[in-house]
Amino acid sequence: MIDHTGIGVASMAVSAAFYDAALGALGLRRVMQMPEGIGTEGIGYGVVYPVFWIDVFHPHSTRQHTAFVARSTAQVQAFHAAALRAGGRDNGAPGPRPSPTSPTYYAAFVLDPDGNNVEAVYRGEPAGTPDRPGP
Repeated sequence: MIDHTGIGVASMAVSAAFYDAALGALGLRRVMQMPEGIGTEGIGYGVVYPVFWIDVFHPHSTRQHTAFVARSTAQVQAFHAAALRAGGRDNGAPGPRPSPTSPTYYAAFVLDPDGNNVEAVYRGEPAGTPDRPGP
């Protein structure tokens, strides 16, 4: 299990505006900033504690792929729309992407200001829940 991860960015101001909007649509917010309360060197996003960091300490030239959990297909769509409004580039419109291991996979992809591939994914209701009965 991963506790937290992060990426280096070229511009904290540009990337913070993008991630504030895109991750805000998924219910994540700034929970830590470096320096404290300013965030010019690093910002940690999460709900209670940071699960995803952007910072100026790590190289920003290595392209990464990070997928964030969405709670519904509507939240995937909201993430995609917010990310595009905040300067992201479309890298895969919201839609189903089923596979043998995840038949209810629904996702959207955007490229952030540094070219990283950022995804929001909803895997559907677990089997045995009212929305998806088990076998």
